Amino acid sequence: MTDREMTRRMFLGGLAAATPAAMMAAHAQEAKKPKDKAKDKPKDGKKKDWKELFNGKDLTGWKPEGKAAWKVEDGVLIGTQGPGNAPGDLFTVEEFADFRLVVEYKLQWPANRGAWFRYQNPETSYQADMLEYKDPEAYSGTIYCPGRMFLSRNLDPKLEKKDDWNTMKITAKGGHLEVELNGVKVGDVEDTAIAKGRIGFQIHPGDEFKDMKLSVRKMRLLVL
Repeated sequence: MTDREMTRRMFLGGLAAATPAAMMAAHAQEAKKPKDKAKDKPKDGKKKDWKELFNGKDLTGWKPEGKAAWKVEDGVLIGTQGPGNAPGDLFTVEEFADFRLVVEYKLQWPANRGAWFRYQNPETSYQADMLEYKDPEAYSGTIYCPGRMFLSRNLDPKLEKKDDWNTMKITAKGGHLEVELNGVKVGDVEDTAIAKGRIGFQIHPGDEFKDMKLSVRKMRLLVL
């Protein structure tokens, strides 16, 4: 082996041996640096957490109105018509103004129901529909307002998973209302008529919907 080759091998060996020590020293030096905790905080300095509206056990925090049947079975909230095809609603006790709500649900069809939000009374409320409507054409994710019919319409029936779980996201911030269905935005409107109210679910009357069933396994809300 030539002197040049020996020198090169000694240099590379020394470099390999020094690298782990150098890396450890660098890590130790980095650990001594103060962390910038401000980057992990929201702009208002307050941590905002998601709230579980449904505890998976019972109807704590909820109040039924009307004669629809509501129960919790195997961690799932189930809503059906009451005796004689009776309708009804289920509402949160608490009211909300600006929020983002994520609902995981499944329907037994045919169905006509929806998720109320900013509900004050039957005439003053919004609803993210779960349905198939013919005239005018509208599908789940359509935004409904009593007295004014549809504020926006989802025209794509294929977004709804008929035999599986669906994810609906409802965002209300000031007068801006948005609805997403399975990751696709299907409603985006400006409306300042209702500032706050309860969240809930509706069960429609009628013999044509006697077999419909609403199943909800998760409801998470983030106050904005």
